[in-house]
Amino acid sequence: MGHPVDGILLVDKAEGEISFDVIRRIRQVLPGQKIGHAGTLDPLATGLLIILLGQGTKLSQWIMSNKKVYEGMLRLGIETDTLDSTGKITAENPVPALTSDDLEKACRMLLGEIEQRPPRYSAVKVKGQRAYRLARKGASFDLPKRRVFVESLEVLSADFPFVTLRVRCSAGTYVRSLFADLGKSLGTGAHLTALRRKASGPFLVENALASGTLAGDCDPAVLEREVIPLHKALPGMAEVKVDGSLAQRIRQGYQPAWNELQDGFSMENGVSGYVKITSKNELIAVASVYEEKTQGIKSKLVRVFH
Repeated sequence: MGHPVDGILLVDKAEGEISFDVIRRIRQVLPGQKIGHAGTLDPLATGLLIILLGQGTKLSQWIMSNKKVYEGMLRLGIETDTLDSTGKITAENPVPALTSDDLEKACRMLLGEIEQRPPRYSAVKVKGQRAYRLARKGASFDLPKRRVFVESLEVLSADFPFVTLRVRCSAGTYVRSLFADLGKSLGTGAHLTALRRKASGPFLVENALASGTLAGDCDPAVLEREVIPLHKALPGMAEVKVDGSLAQRIRQGYQPAWNELQDGFSMENGVSGYVKITSKNELIAVASVYEEKTQGIKSKLVRVFH
């Protein structure tokens, strides 16, 4: 591979790997390539990991903010310090004969905007240090609760004490914490035993490359064919197409006014958010668009791609 690759790559992470394992393998195939990822997965978890390549790393804030879909299994009656099956057991409780109504009622209590506390064994920083490192040292600390949004929590199957669920939630939601709270709601306690990320925004794990295929003998050309180019990496974002002349000026540092961008772009009930600026199947920039009461619609470039 003689040139940098820009875009995103969908990878299906295997159980037992950390997210950086996947990055390390890709670096072996594409040496010197700038690489990041949009949302880590715990070693226990499998599924969709979005890898950011080259200028694709500039897309992190938008891709990470996508809603997520997970399928996971919890084990009722046993609580652990990590909230999953890798931790030490901290409590054991009997599991009564629960009905489907019991499960669905408990799930409904966790829908919508809720407050949840991240797991002590997580990558959240506490005074500059990762929480899981402090937890391993036995340090005493509390992580503040955060607001997240759970759009749906559906029971797929129940073979007590195991329950399998599908979760659709906002970015930043900890499924381990969600399942632990569900166990508390049922009065049994619970911990996560398996988790798979099925989707992130419009991107599906079914379209991902298995992480096991990423090895040093992987053909770089084969890997490059799987890369989603920059202009297709934000499919849910509104688009403004510009001609080559304006595209070049933007790349040279020019800040276009909204009236230079709005041709062919329709708005209803005002506008607030982001638009991607493209030209001839190339992503030129992402702009923030907002409406001011006295000055009308304004735009400001947030990221420029060269």
